[in-house]
Amino acid sequence: MDFVFAVIGLAALVAAGDALVRGAVALSLRLGVSALVVSLTVVAFGTSAPELIVGVQAALRDAPGIVYGNVVGSNIANVLLVLGVPALIAPVQPADGDSRRMFWMMIAASLGFIALCFVGPLTWWHGIVLLAALAWVLLDCFRAARTSDDGAVAAELAEIEEADPHMAPWAIGALIGAGVVGLPVGAHFLVEGARGIAASAGLSEAAIGLTLVAVGTSLPELMTTVMAALRRHADVAVGNVIGSNIFNLLGIMGVSSLVAPLAVPPEFLRLDLWVMLASSALLWGLVGPRWIVGRGLGAGLLALYLLYLVIVLVPRM
Repeated sequence: MDFVFAVIGLAALVAAGDALVRGAVALSLRLGVSALVVSLTVVAFGTSAPELIVGVQAALRDAPGIVYGNVVGSNIANVLLVLGVPALIAPVQPADGDSRRMFWMMIAASLGFIALCFVGPLTWWHGIVLLAALAWVLLDCFRAARTSDDGAVAAELAEIEEADPHMAPWAIGALIGAGVVGLPVGAHFLVEGARGIAASAGLSEAAIGLTLVAVGTSLPELMTTVMAALRRHADVAVGNVIGSNIFNLLGIMGVSSLVAPLAVPPEFLRLDLWVMLASSALLWGLVGPRWIVGRGLGAGLLALYLLYLVIVLVPRM
């Protein structure tokens, strides 16, 4: 039953996250909000909403291993899995100049989060620091969006998210409502199922958080990038990953640490945080020298992710 609960939770999270993103993008386009703002805020928030709800649910249930595993594991999966799979479908193109600035914000957020973990446990004041940093990032995005001409980006975004800027208000409300209702329900089932699986299999909550929960809550990002690859807009994937990783670290951990103090599992300080930082640094190839990630590099990213899963699971079984 624990496995069934986890599957039900994952399915509900994916469906609710997709509904929330489609509804929010349609609303933003209907209101004429800049597509750059939409992609860096609405889409990044929408695809990270499962991680946020799971993080809060796990914090309320005193499961810090799932909270940290959810965020750290999702950031690792966002690079190695979410970019690796689309690259097998179509080459992931280099990101534009705006993404370079966001890349360095992501690296700064990663380093700041790691520093806070070493002086953990994370408490309410850590949460305030992380949320203040997120507010600064969002304000910077809004300032940058004022001077951008992103009509082409708006067209790509609407196509990828299957969002109609002329969608009826009731349909937009239904999609957003389904997302808002479905996310906490799915998170409840996933957290309870994951804890039960960890107990019955002899795995730590941290190991389950880094694998099952992290991959499950990264499915919205994966779905977005796969659809982008199928429509030959795979370059959009890079901005989605960077924005999602920033929101995971600053938003999800910020809110979760306000809910309850979160002790840092020792294994994260030894391995997982550094793997997260290293995988994030790999994105420099797409924003610095502007490599094209083809099938070969995509397969390499997936191989690295499988190796990481083996390293995580085998010693902790």
